[in-house]
Amino acid sequence: MEHILDILKDRGFIAQTTFEDELYEQLKSPTTFYVGFDPTADSLHIGHYIPIMAMAHMQKAGHRPIALMGGGTAMIGDPSGKTDMRKMMTVETIDHHVECIKKQMARFLDFGEDKAIIVNNGDWLRHLNFIDFMRDIGAMFNVNRMLTADCYKARMATENGLSFLEFTYMLMQSYDFLELFQRYGCRLEMGGNDQWSNMLGGADLVRRKLGEKAYACTFQLLLTHDGRKMGKTEAGALWLDPNKTSPFDFYQYWRNVDDQDVQKCLALLTFLPMDEVRRLGALEGAEINEAKKVLAYEVTKLVHGEEEARKATEGAAALFGGGADSAHVPTLEITAADLEADARITTLLVRSGLCKSQSDARKQIEQNAVSLEGEKVTDPMAVLSADQAAQSPLLKKGKKGFCRVVLK
Repeated sequence: MEHILDILKDRGFIAQTTFEDELYEQLKSPTTFYVGFDPTADSLHIGHYIPIMAMAHMQKAGHRPIALMGGGTAMIGDPSGKTDMRKMMTVETIDHHVECIKKQMARFLDFGEDKAIIVNNGDWLRHLNFIDFMRDIGAMFNVNRMLTADCYKARMATENGLSFLEFTYMLMQSYDFLELFQRYGCRLEMGGNDQWSNMLGGADLVRRKLGEKAYACTFQLLLTHDGRKMGKTEAGALWLDPNKTSPFDFYQYWRNVDDQDVQKCLALLTFLPMDEVRRLGALEGAEINEAKKVLAYEVTKLVHGEEEARKATEGAAALFGGGADSAHVPTLEITAADLEADARITTLLVRSGLCKSQSDARKQIEQNAVSLEGEKVTDPMAVLSADQAAQSPLLKKGKKGFCRVVLK
């Protein structure tokens, strides 16, 4: 069988590894590894999807994943990639987020018969004694070396600087690795490339504290061909929760990726064989649209299930190709009471997620970007009449934003 690191490299996952030759040998045998997920929201988003897919590939190759929920580290907040301190969350909010994410993870990994594990670092971090922790763990870290980490240097250059609270984040994440090694024999931490410094700290702590071999491996971030972060939409992040990003909108995002990003996305976000990925990625001109349809269908199927992927495909065909069943177009359900309270088109645009705010909706109307059942909306104060609502009209923003307004 092909080595799992070669598989991940071929598909474009791997960014950096420690002790690569040793890691190759280690992964010739079943190995327990972990990826951390800080519960900053009640859903995972597309940025989490790269490590989840890598975990799934690893599990298929016979290795055991640990999905580590950051119920403890979320109380501090990772400074990586942030220009200011994260908003502090209550324990109740964090615990709610953890439970929501646990349910999402079950779609991607097999947790039966100890094949994968979900644990919460709040179980050990929330009960630490500060002095004992600093004597035992803090003494293992060199401040001069920590300050060379990109995540710290970037924050120290900002107006508000770096709080001591956030400075301890690396110690906490490193301690997770030590704890997971002792509890489950975990020898490898994997995650996004923005976590490299934190992950080095953890692997080094296991080696120095216990004299055991431990490794770190980071994944490429999901970026466009010109270096921009993927997964940002007009409505915000591209969520894996269908209540935050509808399966149709999720499908449409991948259906509209840039031609130059199709092959990369097929390799990272689907399980299609690489020969097929390269064939689809090599298509040119109008044919590349067929590859985008495959990409959108496959990713939506993995995240939302085959039925939702089919509905999204048919909804897109109805809107853009004049075929299939338009019943699968995204809908906004309203009541007669809603019409009486506020029937402005701007309100419908916001409620449907087509616009971020009332001011955004007014701006779109002023730019002639909004239509209702094919008729341009030119008045920012226009309202939906009861007669119009009874016809379940199609509300459109721009070329790719659609929603059918349905009166219940």
